[in-house]
Amino acid sequence: MATQQMFYDSVVPISATRHRESCVAVGSEYAFSKKVNSVPLTAVEFPHAAAEYVIVFAGTEEAVMPAVILGLRGNENLYLAGESTWKAKYIPAFVRRYPFVFSSNDEGKTFTLCIDESFAGLNKEGRGERMFDAEGKRTLFVENVLAFLQEYQIQFQRTRALCRKLKELELLDPMRADITLGSGEQVSLTGFMTVSRERLKALSAEVLAEMAKSDELELVYLHLHSTRNFAGLKDRVGTPAGADRTAAGPEEAAQGIAKDAEKSAKEAVEKADSASEGGRAGAKKSKSR
Repeated sequence: MATQQMFYDSVVPISATRHRESCVAVGSEYAFSKKVNSVPLTAVEFPHAAAEYVIVFAGTEEAVMPAVILGLRGNENLYLAGESTWKAKYIPAFVRRYPFVFSSNDEGKTFTLCIDESFAGLNKEGRGERMFDAEGKRTLFVENVLAFLQEYQIQFQRTRALCRKLKELELLDPMRADITLGSGEQVSLTGFMTVSRERLKALSAEVLAEMAKSDELELVYLHLHSTRNFAGLKDRVGTPAGADRTAAGPEEAAQGIAKDAEKSAKEAVEKADSASEGGRAGAKKSKSR
């Protein structure tokens, strides 16, 4: 199994002391994602993502999360055109939130806004949006980032509830995708799960009604429908010489990338005394909007 690269390399808490003169230039540059072949997805994104991506489930016995497959080989993102342009109408929120990420060191009661300082768009030359004004107060840009990440966190927790339900009903099966490319090369993608259609059909009318009422059944059908997009992935593939024939599966995207990025952020918070100077989200999870 190949090791997936992460977006986040140098995560630190945002603070007026450290970032008062800093600007962030974000836009249509997604080169940071070129070596990631899958990313986590929240349930609320299923209707948008199902038309263009393969949605799968991945993780361990302890935790399962949805993910979208971006490539069939290790360290390959087929949704990039050239080095930086995203080739899909919908861009997953996990990608859109970069270079920002939340950290929590009190079991999710409060969150600290962090940034990856290795992001090429972080600068002190005035390019993009300022993070703090002349008085050291957060700008509207940072407030909007906070709101986006707070909503992402809410949806992340709701998605975990969906995954717990699927595990409780024993609906998830391991899957392996064997694909023959136009060149004749065969690639295999492993390390993920899909919902079993047979066990889904075998559920009682009461359980199915409950899932329909909570919109969980609709999400399951969106997931199943999205697996047809494997054909679209095949059409995106080039034939680079010496490419890995077995791709890393998306389980690292579902648990590793998000977990490690937020772990790095948490460690940065614990080391930085300045974290409270402008970087604290200041809202309990139950009050986030």
